Amino acid sequence: MSTSPEAAASARHLPGDLAMWFFILAELTVFAILIIAFAVAQRLDVESFRAGRAQLDLSTALALTLTLLSAGFCAALAVLRVRRQRQGQAAILLGVAVLLGLVHVALKSAEYHHLATLGLGLEYSTFFTLFWLITGFHFLHVWLGLVILGWMLLRCLRGAYRDGELGGLESGALYWHMVDLVWVVLFPLVYVLAPGP
Repeated sequence: MSTSPEAAASARHLPGDLAMWFFILAELTVFAILIIAFAVAQRLDVESFRAGRAQLDLSTALALTLTLLSAGFCAALAVLRVRRQRQGQAAILLGVAVLLGLVHVALKSAEYHHLATLGLGLEYSTFFTLFWLITGFHFLHVWLGLVILGWMLLRCLRGAYRDGELGGLESGALYWHMVDLVWVVLFPLVYVLAPGP
């Protein structure tokens, strides 16, 4: 069975705007450099990294991971709902995504406050210097992601997304998935993986 040229073009369509893909690629490059720096520094200072990691709360890190990934799942479902002309349902899903993102922000802020209270600041050790830089940089991206999700939510409430004009919606969801992807790498690297002997 042959398909029309329009259907074939739609099947090959890259979701989101090309500019967002370039932005995501640039951001992933910066994160990759930071992650490599962390891994190299860990190899050079094994004991400091082992001691630093022991100060972190794994249960908090798991909760941070669940909130981010759940928000990403809701954002993905919202895009599907909009494609099916159900912007009301999409708005609910985006509202849940924003709430989960805010829970992530609250948990991360509490973690930062706890570490700062213990005196484990930016200058305490190489581990904590890199911990604050990498997770802080990611934290800023979460904030930007929340602004984007909030904007998507408002547009859904107004019924602003029309068929064939979903580039902004898809780009916003892609950005949040990039934030998720980076955290999926940071979580084991920073909180779980112990350096070898």
